[in-house]
Amino acid sequence: MAAERRRRVGGGLGELLLRIRKEGKDNIPEHPYLYETDVEISLVGGSCKSPVEKFWNGSSAMYILQKATHNKESDSMEESRTDDDDVYASEIFPKESPGALALSVGRAKQLISLYTMVQNPNVSNVGMSDLVVLPPLWARCDGCDPQHTCWIGAEPLKAGNKVTGLNIYTVSCDGPTADKTRFANLEELKMEHKIRHHSSVVTTKGFAQYELITAAAIEDTIAESGSNICVDITWNGVEKILETPPLISAATLNIALESGDPRSPVFQLYRELQFLLALAEGVRTGVTEWPEPSESESALKLVQEFLTDLKKKLDGDYIFGNRNETEKIKCDTAAVDSCIKSIFGERGDLDFTEQLWCKMKSVSSYQELIDCFTLVIKSLEHGEIQPWIHQGSSSFLSQLIQQSYHGKMEDVSLSDITPIQMLLEIGLEKMKKDYVSFFIGQELATVTYLDYFISTSVDLQEQVHRVQKLHHMLEIMVSCTGLLQFRHENLFPLTQICMKYYKENPLNEKHVFQLPITPALVKKFYQNDNPEVWKVEISSGHGQKEVKTTWQVSTNAPVEHGTANNSGFFSDSTVNGSSEERLYFITMTQCSQVQFT
Repeated sequence: MAAERRRRVGGGLGELLLRIRKEGKDNIPEHPYLYETDVEISLVGGSCKSPVEKFWNGSSAMYILQKATHNKESDSMEESRTDDDDVYASEIFPKESPGALALSVGRAKQLISLYTMVQNPNVSNVGMSDLVVLPPLWARCDGCDPQHTCWIGAEPLKAGNKVTGLNIYTVSCDGPTADKTRFANLEELKMEHKIRHHSSVVTTKGFAQYELITAAAIEDTIAESGSNICVDITWNGVEKILETPPLISAATLNIALESGDPRSPVFQLYRELQFLLALAEGVRTGVTEWPEPSESESALKLVQEFLTDLKKKLDGDYIFGNRNETEKIKCDTAAVDSCIKSIFGERGDLDFTEQLWCKMKSVSSYQELIDCFTLVIKSLEHGEIQPWIHQGSSSFLSQLIQQSYHGKMEDVSLSDITPIQMLLEIGLEKMKKDYVSFFIGQELATVTYLDYFISTSVDLQEQVHRVQKLHHMLEIMVSCTGLLQFRHENLFPLTQICMKYYKENPLNEKHVFQLPITPALVKKFYQNDNPEVWKVEISSGHGQKEVKTTWQVSTNAPVEHGTANNSGFFSDSTVNGSSEERLYFITMTQCSQVQFT
């Protein structure tokens, strides 16, 4: 009777899982499904971030099971807990807001058992209409058992379209702690693995992640911006817990950088870009947010002085003072500090429209914008100036200048969005040349490769979007040069990776760009630092018979349902008086196999 009821319950779960899979075939369902009265089941996959990616490297869709958020009372099927367990769990896993509520370990094991029965081709009469291979299933656990289990998972082992068995995963978590006596002993871990899996030979693989930006002493800025530069290192043949990776290891640099850091050498260029974006928004919507004046003098006065100088120069009575006429015109928008000037040089070929942009980027109102362009157009109409412009310049103002060479200009109505678009066009052309000058000057790209980013065959809004991409790539190159002392042989492949991504994807400053490197390139930044993550993987067997035991420490919480704040209280802390130690979470992932054939 009990076995029959269990098969019926298992069949009900199986039918629901099958229905969820079918409904999520084209699009992942937005809302979870309720099983019985206490369990929510979600299908996670596609672009969704996997909540178990730190413990399981599978790439397929999966079921995530957790306690139903509406269920306030303990379900009758959940295990009873001791007071001691509750007290300890509240210390290890503080209460969090609803949204990722964990099941009791007993309930999770029951669900895994039902899933195993549903997937077992040798069990008949489970009530399912179709016997199919279901996606892996993971259940959140509350950690109230002695092992502090936070996840239990099951992954089908397949031979063609047939399930031959399951991998059962158990993830336990402890900490945070700075007490290294609670860390495992590698030889003991290897022996436990051999005994559990009846293995005579095991292999070990290490993984360590170090934050490089923190080591470069700009931690506060990065914490505020969400940027991060870290290195992932993997190696074979681990000899002891927390060992420093050998230099023969494989390493990958991970770069996620948000623009706009005030400490960046190209911050002034970023501010210039923000004004360009405001103009683009004004053209698109008709509403422009004018920035506060950033210059000591108004844009109108700067333009007046600029035009007066050009008139004097044309009349032959221009006084150069202490400056040589051939002196390069400095690009005031590329205000770079001394440590970076060697890679972001000063352009000396600014034409009239680019110099005008440098004066007008401080314009603070629509009326001031009109007044500035009125002065320029009158000077052109009266032949008071004969400015030089770059060949191929296609802005409306450049067209007017070319017409002025022949003494005849079309009438210009400085109304509506016309003056805003005129300023946007000259700013866009100028900034494109700034970025091109950098990438070509540093031999990081060719004009042909940059053509996508500077093309005028798309509308203005798309052109602005592509300039944003150029700026983001510039910020990455400048950061890697200034902070990590990268040279051309490192910057060139990184540039190609960034450009390839941005030719195929929209702007995404949270994207992590990855560059394979040698550990020696960045060793000086981490050799005296503690890792953010350190992990050893012990494995035996081959193919589908392979089983792994993973032990790791991490400064951030390994599970989101175990803490109220995923990273808030896992920072360095002072313990044992004056000794400063890093707090670590300890996580163990164990695997066992159930064979059906």
